[in-house]
Amino acid sequence: MFGRERIELKTPDQVRTMRRAGLVVADALAAVRGAVRPGLTTRDLDVIAAEAIRSAGATPSFLGYMDYPATICVSVNDEVVHGIPGDRVLQAGDIVSIDCGAIVDGWHGDSAITVVLPEADPADVALSDITERAMWAGIAALATADRLGAVGDAVEDVVEAAHAAGGPGLGIVQDYVGHGIGSAMHLPPDVPNYRTRERGPKVRPGMCVAIEPMLVRGDQRTRVLADDWTVVTEDGSRASHWEHTVAILEDGIWVLTAPDGGAARLAELGVTVSPLD
Repeated sequence: MFGRERIELKTPDQVRTMRRAGLVVADALAAVRGAVRPGLTTRDLDVIAAEAIRSAGATPSFLGYMDYPATICVSVNDEVVHGIPGDRVLQAGDIVSIDCGAIVDGWHGDSAITVVLPEADPADVALSDITERAMWAGIAALATADRLGAVGDAVEDVVEAAHAAGGPGLGIVQDYVGHGIGSAMHLPPDVPNYRTRERGPKVRPGMCVAIEPMLVRGDQRTRVLADDWTVVTEDGSRASHWEHTVAILEDGIWVLTAPDGGAARLAELGVTVSPLD
């Protein structure tokens, strides 16, 4: 998992360009979030995201990546990740994870959100809320981490604490993890969302990573459908996926795909963001 591949370290100017890409992704996801409702197809959401990215003068990261045929991934209910937009009509009560990437001047941003459509199952709302909280805890851990394994520790701590407090027992998907990002969408190092014996590479200024926990209401095991993309839970349990791209700077972190750089959510966790001037 933690190989010796060279980790790409960015200059401040490169991080600034990634921030531009991150804001395009944030705007595209905001447009989709504002439109998503029962009765739309997953392809409708793809059209909305594509227009938002191209109108900003950016390029979709996903379209054409290993022949992927769409601008975003839309994963519904038991689909964990990489759902291909198409003719599927969204239904009341669906839980919908939307993953989006964009490129600006050769540099990538990547982020994902989960939306639970009305009338929402409270268990699905809890699933999404815990996944989002776990993501932010993993991000906050980077601010003081020595090794990248602290991210997985923080994610798993949130899941365990929620269960101990009477919440649902959720599975953490282990087949898919976070990753480095920058001049390509997927770069070393891997960023697991669970505890590992290996502590991972040292956290260094200039590293940029995508932190993306995927939690499920049942067993964490997954399989890939015949389209060679869509990942579903083996037991049919519902899933949630949240993701942000984060830069590690000399004096802290900056969430490149959050409109406010992550300031509000991280302040709740005692972390101050450090955007570049």
